[in-house]
Amino acid sequence: MKRNTKIVLGVVVLLVAGLLVYSFTESKKPGKYDEFAKCLSDTGTKFYGTFWCPHCQSQKRMFGNSAKLLPYIECSTPDGRNATEICIEKKIEGYPTWEFPNSERVSGEMKLEDIATKSSCVLPNK
Repeated sequence: MKRNTKIVLGVVVLLVAGLLVYSFTESKKPGKYDEFAKCLSDTGTKFYGTFWCPHCQSQKRMFGNSAKLLPYIECSTPDGRNATEICIEKKIEGYPTWEFPNSERVSGEMKLEDIATKSSCVLPNK
């Protein structure tokens, strides 16, 4: 192998390793909405969705690193062809669907402010 090729390959390997380390450490940091997401769980709020639903993914992205703390319930079987038993029993028909402590349901993406109002959880300042 030529010297220049080895140098370029070494730089590429270092960049990829750096990106992996950065990605791993960023995912472990506390999220801005951690307390908000925990409150949603504590109040009994539920977030029903599927892995293949773009609106569900968008809703999760609104929570950033705090999405891992959401009271999320997966409604799709791994093959994406059927609904899970809990979602059939709950009659969840659209995604995402939010269910709030007073049993009110809202289907579709929601603003964080609206989720806060309906759940009585405090949304941190932006």
